[in-house]
Amino acid sequence: MAASCSMNNLMFSPNNPTLSWNFSLPTTSIPPFRKTNKRFAVLATFMSTKPTVLVTEKLGEPGLELLKNFANVDCSYNLSPEELCTKISLCDALIVRSGTKVSREVFESSGGRLKVIGRAGVGIDNVDLSAATEHGCLVVNAPTANTIAAAEHGIALLTAMARSIAQADASVKAGQWQRSKYVGVSLVGKTLAVMGFGKVGSEVARRAKGLGMQVISHDPYAPADRARAIGVELVSFDEAISTADFISLHMPLTAATLRMFNDEAFSKMKKGVRIVNVARGGVIDEEALIRALDSGIVAQAALDVFTEEPPAKDSKLVLHEQVTATPHLGASTMEAQEGVAIEIAEAVVGALKGELAATAVNAPMVPAEVLSELAPFVALAEKLGRLAVQLVAGGSGVKTVKVTYASARSPDDLDTRLLQAMIIKGIIEPISSVFVNLVNADFTAKQRGLRITEERIVLDGSPENPLESIQVQIANVESKFASAISDFGEITVEGRVKDGKPHLTKVGSFGVDVSLEGSLILCRQIDQPGIIGKVGSLLGEENINVNFMSVGRNAPRKQAVMTIGVDEEPSREALKRIGETPAIEEFVFLKL
Repeated sequence: MAASCSMNNLMFSPNNPTLSWNFSLPTTSIPPFRKTNKRFAVLATFMSTKPTVLVTEKLGEPGLELLKNFANVDCSYNLSPEELCTKISLCDALIVRSGTKVSREVFESSGGRLKVIGRAGVGIDNVDLSAATEHGCLVVNAPTANTIAAAEHGIALLTAMARSIAQADASVKAGQWQRSKYVGVSLVGKTLAVMGFGKVGSEVARRAKGLGMQVISHDPYAPADRARAIGVELVSFDEAISTADFISLHMPLTAATLRMFNDEAFSKMKKGVRIVNVARGGVIDEEALIRALDSGIVAQAALDVFTEEPPAKDSKLVLHEQVTATPHLGASTMEAQEGVAIEIAEAVVGALKGELAATAVNAPMVPAEVLSELAPFVALAEKLGRLAVQLVAGGSGVKTVKVTYASARSPDDLDTRLLQAMIIKGIIEPISSVFVNLVNADFTAKQRGLRITEERIVLDGSPENPLESIQVQIANVESKFASAISDFGEITVEGRVKDGKPHLTKVGSFGVDVSLEGSLILCRQIDQPGIIGKVGSLLGEENINVNFMSVGRNAPRKQAVMTIGVDEEPSREALKRIGETPAIEEFVFLKL
């Protein structure tokens, strides 16, 4: 009687000798196979030695202490691009502020070792996100710890500008007493346009309202109800800049916002408008701003950020009499520095441990509470992907995968991007040398021509649990375990979460119920007494611990599928003896 066998995550085909193996039982010898000791986490591999974290700009001591408890920390400041590229191949994570440019060359120089970039702050325009994603490197930031500090600095610049505090201070220190020259303007009753209504922008709006200002805002992505809740009206870009007495900038630097405040924008503003920028220097065309200041369209500007930092010593903008300048101090309070250091250190350490990151920049942005709820289903999704692809016969190219989610929740209440990424990870990793994670899963799938389709089945019942089951189907392939082919001709595996742990509930058209831990042996057998005992005894003789066993059948005394969970990897001899067991028609060993 012939039986097919799969070892570890190897594909069976003589056409692919490095990942293939094909034999029939009984045989006198079995070719050697490559054993892998990899254990994959959601975003990173667990490492037997401490990872290395490179910190290229000053980080608060509390954050460094957190890092040192988990990793080897290399604090090397003021590195040149060449020096950074040289050091990065020895590092698992990199923490930067705004002064370090993390270019494509950095990722290429890392040789695949770099797994996490931590940006100690909010803006990530100094990191090449496309390159990070392509190389599977997670980018995390610290978006909350410096929010209040940045908002307070924005208000500080607003009030200092309105009363010419910096200029008056310099005048007094120069021995002058020019009271009539530094007559300011009041804030009460004036209109402030907050350009960008995110975390910092909304906090600036709250404080400006407390100063008696009328606040409007432009942000194409901000919900109107959130703005209305603090008495702010969302308006168009042109309306905001044309009606404001003061303009405070709080948008990120993107291709769309680069030099957004240019000659055309300044021409639409009220004469005598005052501008504050604690966001990113590149959103303002600095030459255009100088022209607007000289013409009187812009009466004053207060700037904490510049296109190039530090700006040139002879910068006309910095030296302009109507400009108040600070050296990127938005987050520079003792409390914020400590908070940012702790926040980014926790994010980087968590990512290196393989935990899901709520502050990921180049991965699906999933709220922390949703991450917690989906965690067991993330494990289920990856393991189903791994099982499905190991069931594909060697030489069959995996091109089409269908994922079906069964849930009592409406589609709008179930974000499946994270789950799909983990299924892609599970499918691609066992048959390639590519490390796949949440960051580069979609890119890697497209690069390999893998098409993922999703279907959602809405169930009756309580939506308390996000999912009832996940089914993965691979179409247009042959299977090394024929029983894994469903009635529709696709390799089909299905699972659910029980007691917080992933379980396999269906293989092909056979129902099973086994915990997805350790390794699995799937056997198709004639349903008759004694088979379970024979296989169990055989494994016991080999000192292989069986942690569960389940049998699914279509009808009594017909065909059945026995699923066996084992804690240890059976020897080749043990697998050979299982294949020789009477009534077993085929079997496959699957490594999770």
